[in-house]
Amino acid sequence: MNPPCARCGKIVYPTEKVSCLDKNWHKGCFHCEVCKMTLNMKNYKGYEKKPYCNAHYPKTSFTIVADTPENLRLRQQSELQSQVKYKKDFEESKGRGFSIVSDTPEMQRLRKTQEQISNAKYHEDFERTRGRSFGGQGLDDPSMDRYQRANQMTSEAGYGKNMDMDRRPGGIIRVYRALYDYAAQDHDEVSFRDGDVIVNAQAIDEGWMYGTVQRTGKSGMLPANYVECCN
Repeated sequence: MNPPCARCGKIVYPTEKVSCLDKNWHKGCFHCEVCKMTLNMKNYKGYEKKPYCNAHYPKTSFTIVADTPENLRLRQQSELQSQVKYKKDFEESKGRGFSIVSDTPEMQRLRKTQEQISNAKYHEDFERTRGRSFGGQGLDDPSMDRYQRANQMTSEAGYGKNMDMDRRPGGIIRVYRALYDYAAQDHDEVSFRDGDVIVNAQAIDEGWMYGTVQRTGKSGMLPANYVECCN
């Protein structure tokens, strides 16, 4: 007796029968459950005893299980544990690596260089404050550059242009030493190298000073946080 087709229910004769997935099908009825593309024994994929093409073969998924309240709670707990472990590993690695690197002379130099990005602000503060500090006599004259103004300010403060070192009250000589290399950013600034001695030092504001590099004999403005007082 000829069996019925698993798709249409009609009798399947031997000449048109396809036996697959424990069922019998007409050749035309053996098609994908989704797109209805006719399949054969070489290109079908079975799932729950139903034929599918490769494109519509159901992917094994745990979506239904993952969406239950209990599994959502477990997934959130797992994510929290992962975040805690990440933070712990980060803190440990930071303690081993970053803090040590940040204290090296090279990293200190880079940090200082980044601070100098605010040069424009320092210059602006200098232009604005030196007039208040030294009476503003001729300091706002647009024909004067910063070098001339610094010289005038030095004279007004009682430190001659040709002085070799500035003196603290009591006659103590103050000498500065360069902590890092510095390349002049403007025509009224002075370049120096790490270890150079700075004389003719004159504080302009908390960010800048005027001085002479003893090695080169050149004078100009320089960042105050690039030098330290030797005595």
